Amino acid sequence: MVAYNHAMTTDSYVQFFRQTSPYIHAHRGKTFVIALGGDAVAHGNFHRTIHDIALLQSLGIRLVLVHGARPQIDTRIALSGIETSFAHQLRVTDSDAMLCVKEAVGSTRLIIESELSTGLPNSPMHGAQVSVIGGNFITAKPVGVRDGIDFQRTGEVRRVDSDAIQQQLAQGSLVLTSPIGFSPTGEAFNLNYQDVATHVAIALNAEKLILVSEARGILDNGNLVRSLSLPEVTTLKAKSTNDAERNLLASAYQACRNGVDRVHLVSCAEDGALLSELFTREGSGTLIMKDHSEVIRPATIDDVGGILDLISPLEDQQVLVKRSRELLETEISRFMVVVHPEGLLLGCAALYPTMDQSSGELACVATHPEFHDQGIAGRLLANIEADGKSQGMSTLFALTTQASHWFLEKGFIEAQIADLPAQKQSLYNYQRNSRIFSKAI
Repeated sequence: MVAYNHAMTTDSYVQFFRQTSPYIHAHRGKTFVIALGGDAVAHGNFHRTIHDIALLQSLGIRLVLVHGARPQIDTRIALSGIETSFAHQLRVTDSDAMLCVKEAVGSTRLIIESELSTGLPNSPMHGAQVSVIGGNFITAKPVGVRDGIDFQRTGEVRRVDSDAIQQQLAQGSLVLTSPIGFSPTGEAFNLNYQDVATHVAIALNAEKLILVSEARGILDNGNLVRSLSLPEVTTLKAKSTNDAERNLLASAYQACRNGVDRVHLVSCAEDGALLSELFTREGSGTLIMKDHSEVIRPATIDDVGGILDLISPLEDQQVLVKRSRELLETEISRFMVVVHPEGLLLGCAALYPTMDQSSGELACVATHPEFHDQGIAGRLLANIEADGKSQGMSTLFALTTQASHWFLEKGFIEAQIADLPAQKQSLYNYQRNSRIFSKAI
């Protein structure tokens, strides 16, 4: 019984690495900005979250970590016996409150740095050796007076020194940024950490902005919303009555509108949520993009590996005729692919024109096994048909051993060997005994 369980555990590890490897390759060398709220730092799961962040660094991801400290500031202010007010969801920060802000932010930063510096044997951080770099990367300006309220030492981002941050990232350092900015005159200002993270992500043209807070993501009637487009973000933000949710949506919207490819909303309370969000197809939180729909496009040489992953299992089952990598590389211009928003290839198909360009063979139709029954092959067919028409073709034909019903459902009719183009007749494999289908386009 123990050996069986061990085998199952080993198999799960192997499967896990195989499933995550495309994401590891895709993320390596990319720039992610992670906004870690003060509630996340105070949470009991914090040390696991920070260890997962260090793991991302070890996988070759360029990281900027922006931390918040609102709960910690609240505690410092309460202990000092002073009172502060809020307006427009911003703290009015006078000189006395600013001293508390500096103390709270400084201590919070030290907690993060100490966690990133641990390296005890038998711990997730053993051998990590994360180089953490900070600096005056943020130039701030005062919020000023709004609706008659002087926010005093509360500020907003004026400029991000992206060149200095890029230099540190290029040297392999993790850049840690606090929610305090300085004016050209040397004044310190209390900043909103999400606003800082958003401006940093935009300035760096980061691939991802990851907002880590107590929120699991965006919920709709208690159900987690897995992905949102910008129009959907606008709608949800307008009807939301939760300030924290509205702030998350506002940051995501601003980032995506200004060049950041994707924004992830991730929970600090769920162990492994960050890794699950970045390295699994299902994710753990909410993904926000300008356009979260799949993309259908011509294949490139960079897609060869992904196409092989799709077709190899079908070749082993003799559903498809085997193609070598070398052959696939020479024929890559014949292929169309469907790409998931996160970069995973979901499907492929090829169109091989006849010599006279009057007809073409639809071949190598494959869909990722985890995305069957989602109409991917049908959408590929529609694009192949449009491509064939643009090349002057009037007919598509296909040979199959196991997908006859699918072709019939898509408007193909059964044909005979004599109906094939002459060049294809001479190449027909009688041993495979494939059925032949054709369709006028």
